[in-house]
Amino acid sequence: MYLKNYCLITGASEGFGRALAIECAGRKMNLILVALPGPELFYLANFIERNYKVEVIVFEKDLTKEEECTMLYKEVCERNYNINILINNAGLGNTQLFSEGSISFYEQQLKLNVVATTLLTRLFLDMLRNNAPAYILNVGSLCSFFYLAKKQVYGATKSFIYFFSKSLRRELQNENIHVSVICPGSMNTNTSVILLNKKSSWLSQLAVMNPEKVAPIAIDGLLKRKEVIIPGSVNKFFLVLNKLIPASLKKIITNNQMKLLNAVPPRFQPAMTEALLPVSIPVNKPLPVIINQIC
Repeated sequence: MYLKNYCLITGASEGFGRALAIECAGRKMNLILVALPGPELFYLANFIERNYKVEVIVFEKDLTKEEECTMLYKEVCERNYNINILINNAGLGNTQLFSEGSISFYEQQLKLNVVATTLLTRLFLDMLRNNAPAYILNVGSLCSFFYLAKKQVYGATKSFIYFFSKSLRRELQNENIHVSVICPGSMNTNTSVILLNKKSSWLSQLAVMNPEKVAPIAIDGLLKRKEVIIPGSVNKFFLVLNKLIPASLKKIITNNQMKLLNAVPPRFQPAMTEALLPVSIPVNKPLPVIINQIC
């Protein structure tokens, strides 16, 4: 009996996940959409089924819980859904000094950004093997290339995604499973982020993209089997520029940024951060002159 193939997308109810779901539906892919419980997921599924004539299956799961990741896999297997594309999009971001964040928040961030991505990839690996050619798209961030003030834990989780994706790609390349990582800058994913982006400096705003514009770049890159996908000419320019600026200059700019932040009372620091032109030292190579909101 012929089994349909499905593209599984996590964090699908809003923002980039929603845009990815609509983009994949437009390419006539059947979908399995996963997100936290809420009506948005069902509204999206109904919208896609009415407008794109593909099958959409919905799972309400909290992927910060390991048992729900495992339950998702078991339920997909029990219903004989065939996954040939896995998109690990679900993630939790923030912008704050390390001392301002709670231990419980960092635990949730690590569980969702790192553990869930790793666990789901491992759980579905054999299924992807059986359905080759298959694809894995992990959603990283431009900040995985930089040391950014107020992005220490979030940036570390996205650095993990970047390294994990590139290493896994090499392991699976002979099995016809193609792994890509997309590293977008800031996107207008929800109302609060949109308002924050509008308040940022002109340079930061140049790099901001809408999820609907990034999604086709992501899926095109995935199906073309690209290793690393950087959406937007401005973001690509930042990466090139960063390679050209000496590390000593990056360090000076970053130190000056932190001195300015430390000189401002805590209640004014968010506004100050938006007004600055922060710079970061690269994790491996990349750019210094880039605003926190870009990632």
